[in-house]
Amino acid sequence: MFAAAMPTGLFGRSLIIIVAPMILLQTVVAFVFMERHWQSVTDRLSAAVVRDIAGLVDVIETYPQDTDFDTIKRIARERFELQMSISPLEDLPAPRSKPFFSILDTALSEQITRQIGKPFWIDTVGNSDLLQIRIKLENQVLKLFVRRNQAYASNTHIFLLWMVGASIVLLAIAIIFLRNQIRPIQRLAEAAERFGKGQPVPEDFRPRGAQEVKRATISFLEMRDRIERALEQRTAMLAGVSHDLRTVLTRFRLQLALVPHNNEVEALTNDVEDMQGMLQGYLDFAQGDTGEEAKDVNVQDLLSRFQTEAETLGKEFTVKWTGSSDAHVRPSAVFRLLSNLVSNGFRHADKIEIRGRGQGKWLQLEVHDNGPGIPWEKHDEVFKPFVRLDEARNQDESGTGLGLAITQDIVHSHGGEISLDDSDLGGLCVTVRLPA
Repeated sequence: MFAAAMPTGLFGRSLIIIVAPMILLQTVVAFVFMERHWQSVTDRLSAAVVRDIAGLVDVIETYPQDTDFDTIKRIARERFELQMSISPLEDLPAPRSKPFFSILDTALSEQITRQIGKPFWIDTVGNSDLLQIRIKLENQVLKLFVRRNQAYASNTHIFLLWMVGASIVLLAIAIIFLRNQIRPIQRLAEAAERFGKGQPVPEDFRPRGAQEVKRATISFLEMRDRIERALEQRTAMLAGVSHDLRTVLTRFRLQLALVPHNNEVEALTNDVEDMQGMLQGYLDFAQGDTGEEAKDVNVQDLLSRFQTEAETLGKEFTVKWTGSSDAHVRPSAVFRLLSNLVSNGFRHADKIEIRGRGQGKWLQLEVHDNGPGIPWEKHDEVFKPFVRLDEARNQDESGTGLGLAITQDIVHSHGGEISLDDSDLGGLCVTVRLPA
């Protein structure tokens, strides 16, 4: 439960690393301050006030013949800053409810009990600047009004406010600092994601931030350059091989065209056509969809192109779509993806049904058919290059076994997902999810 409650982002976790010790430190400081300073000061102030009151009580009890107590009242007012009055003997008011947290009430009660030892009643509740104390003597009741700050460290909250205010300022500085440190990491992650999807890295992307982040950025740029060089070399090599072999195949076709037509010549011509198709498949697999820029495409418009092919082949082809069908993708690559899936359906089934829907930032496409399907244990295997299953769908027109491998590469290069499942039509269901 604790792990689930923790933030998953680096910014949130870094902020906790800063905030948690700060809160812990301030809690300890506040506790020590309350326990050692605030309470200690309040105890001393309360003891001093009660000491003055105890002196007045001693004088009153020592000289009871002074019925007006004018001199004592003057001394209490001028020397002790206490407003004193004496009333005839009466019962003290009922004790008031004590506040849940009151250092003053506790300290004042303890000091009166220890220094005076007579029945008393105090009123410390509320925000009044005056405290009321009543002490029951033998023949009268002593009533006193004391300023709250004489018995209580009332300005202590300023320390707490300063501590909280300083914490807020430090937290704001930490947030600004962390955002500046996290931003280069976020840009690096964005650049890596764009590169993984075959999109160009932003032109202003360069090493920034802390030394470790700069090193990671430099390593990423160097890796990108090496991958691009490797892809260019592979594509150039296969293009050269394809060109040379096509030249030889073209000579074969010309020579076969000059030979009188018979069954053997027709078989050789078909073999040459198959070889040309294989070469094109290899080249398409090597090139992938590199070099093509992403554009806004309506996927339904791409699917409508297969309607004529379905009518020519005598296949039942339907498209059902809900929501938006617009996506920012590479048009040629996505059309090749759809062509591979639909062509496989045409080859192995009589009924093909496309079900698509827009899901916010994602586009989901399901290709259903009523063909023989693919066994569960071979769902992962058919995506491997050059794998050909007689009962499966990984045979493109040239028989190279690259159809679903190319499809999977296109989906992954867009940052999407592809999976196989059984269709409710009785055959195969290919599910493709692409970012919109």
